[in-house]
Amino acid sequence: MGALPCPPTSASSRRERSIVRIPRAADTTARRRRALAATAAALGGLLSLGAFAPAQGTPAQSGPAPAGLPEGTVFHNYPGLVQEWVAENPDDPRQPLIADRIAAQPQATWFSNYEPETVTEDVGAVTSAAAAAGEVPVLVSYMIPNRDCGGASAGGAPDFASYLEWAEGFAAGLGSGPAVVILEPDALALTTCLDDAGRAERFGALAQAADAMHAADPEARVYFDAGHSAWHSPGDMAQILREAGVLESGDGIYTNVSNYNTTADETAFAQAVLAALGDADLGAVVDTSRNGNGPAGGEWCDPPGRLVGQNPTADTGNAAIDAYLWVKRPGELDGCDGPAGSFSPDKAYELAGG
Repeated sequence: MGALPCPPTSASSRRERSIVRIPRAADTTARRRRALAATAAALGGLLSLGAFAPAQGTPAQSGPAPAGLPEGTVFHNYPGLVQEWVAENPDDPRQPLIADRIAAQPQATWFSNYEPETVTEDVGAVTSAAAAAGEVPVLVSYMIPNRDCGGASAGGAPDFASYLEWAEGFAAGLGSGPAVVILEPDALALTTCLDDAGRAERFGALAQAADAMHAADPEARVYFDAGHSAWHSPGDMAQILREAGVLESGDGIYTNVSNYNTTADETAFAQAVLAALGDADLGAVVDTSRNGNGPAGGEWCDPPGRLVGQNPTADTGNAAIDAYLWVKRPGELDGCDGPAGSFSPDKAYELAGG
């Protein structure tokens, strides 16, 4: 734990894995990209939506393209620590349940080690594997300077110039296919360690990073941090998101990353934030990876008795919610039962229902 510990509502704990400033061009904004998608659909699909198209067996959509992820989107399950453990421990009695309930589910890939010389290659390994499978990767950019305000997941790029260069490298690895980017968890909801100038610098960098990702890959969807339902009010969170440029540079918001709040609470919260933003084109994604039993009295750091939640899907039944995703990988610790981001088979087995 750093000198500036996170508040108990923080979503801190992340996997430790792994721009030059660019002008914001009008043709790379979310508005322009959505208009192009809608025009393409209206012209009979002359412009392919690639892997964002409905899965095989799902009726094709007619009319304008949806603002969010189409139903039937298949998310890519790029191997991580849980898959490595399952492969290396075939005789462990916990292995079958962990393999079936956790390792088999698509989960986000985190990029949180400052390795600017390899970030493009590392991101490209994930996106190229997803493209080959006809699926959509979920990637977490987690490199903002003064990350986690010095808490359990402290780190990030050494300064904002370095961050923007790293973000440009990240963007270069996205390729040309669809991708979901979870942009800098806690970077907006947790700013208690920043003064006004620090907030402005961070918010500007986030918008520029999102713009770089859109410029590199027009099919990328970039979601901005909205904390979670037990943290800021919807109105306060919407104001922070406005200041950070979500209306100009984002495709939506995300909630509950690395936390345990129920899907119902997070859905209601996300809808309230979106309503306060007043932009019908924006959507939301909710992290359901560990919320099957809901929160544990406000305890966020490796609380006992939790379960995995709803499996990842874009079939949410709610036009405002683009997807339920497993952003935090179940079994990777928050920093109390072991180093943040390390894998615990005991915790994974508990989350799987063992």
